[in-house]
Amino acid sequence: MSTVAPSDSQREDLLASADDLGRRCAARSKEIEANRFLPQDLAEALAGAGLYRMLTPREYGGLEVSVETFVEVIERLASYEASAAWCTFIDCTACILAAYLPNEGASELFSNPQLKAAGVFAPRGKATREVRDGVPGFRISGRWAWGSASKNADIVLGGCMVLNAQGKPEILADGFTRVQMMVFRRDQVTWLNNWDTFGLRGSGSGEFEVHDVFVAEHHSASLTDDEPLPRTLYRFPAFGLLGIGVGAVALGIARHALDSLCDLAKVRTPQFSGKTLDQRPGTQQAIAKAEAGLRSARAFLMESVRQAWNEAEQQGVIALEKRRDIRLATTYAVEIARNIVTSMYQLGGGSSIFDSSPLQQCLRDIHVVTQHFMVSESTYEVVGRLFLGLDTNVSMF
Repeated sequence: MSTVAPSDSQREDLLASADDLGRRCAARSKEIEANRFLPQDLAEALAGAGLYRMLTPREYGGLEVSVETFVEVIERLASYEASAAWCTFIDCTACILAAYLPNEGASELFSNPQLKAAGVFAPRGKATREVRDGVPGFRISGRWAWGSASKNADIVLGGCMVLNAQGKPEILADGFTRVQMMVFRRDQVTWLNNWDTFGLRGSGSGEFEVHDVFVAEHHSASLTDDEPLPRTLYRFPAFGLLGIGVGAVALGIARHALDSLCDLAKVRTPQFSGKTLDQRPGTQQAIAKAEAGLRSARAFLMESVRQAWNEAEQQGVIALEKRRDIRLATTYAVEIARNIVTSMYQLGGGSSIFDSSPLQQCLRDIHVVTQHFMVSESTYEVVGRLFLGLDTNVSMF
């Protein structure tokens, strides 16, 4: 079995691109929010810099970076513009499917170096087996919510429940229903333009649907039943990588808020005070505690990722205990990020409430991030059951 570790010689280039493109996106933040999805030229620039290809297999033109590098790049981008970072990690995790597809399908779909992909893992579609023009495949209808980055995408993925000829769900040997990720062409998808939200406005995460479209079987795969390419990166479960991306965005938003408050504190004098905000002991204590909290949460996430990577590389599999720790670390990172952003927003006082304030945008964005199902409060319950040795459903781990 091949477990060749990817070279991260491109890490510094990716971080430099994240800085450059992050500044460009930040300069157009109001346009991004008003647009409700990334302007196409910015999506093309992110794709052109390779940021959308970080988790794509190398045989299809991807970079196949380490998970640690993936976290760093997404976090860096989010420290400038959260919606751009969110779309980038979604593009990356959508491209994981290339590691599960038959070579023919992956080559056809993922070899474009400028490819923009998006998708929703949730099985909101129904797929009935069908042969069309001699090609086996599926006839599919469905509607998916949270279609982040899909408006910019060339291909869009949707999870589907596979039905047999009688219209009943196909059952796998383990008793679970067969769920396949299907890849749709852009011209097969209809967008519903209903992303009218509090935060992450530029992520374009509205609903999309397809109706009676045909997808060839080799353009579909199961992320739970099919075997991926036998390399370290793809030993990470797809849902785990999704959660890691959410955590990375949260850490970047918290860094943005903390740095923004430090800048503001040097020049803002609160009403009825003769000192700038940075001269107040309460501000100094809050900044120190926030920095400690952010670094601690980040260190926990990075430690969990590194340990899982080493185990995947050496053993060819990631044990449940390591997958458990990743879910705990990502959920905790989001919680700490939320607390930091809220604290910085409050310290900013009346200036924080205006659209011109980065603290206001950070507050809105982080409170949308916290709503993602991969980092919900229920994660603590499941993780706690595992620590207590109780029988637990770990299908999402």
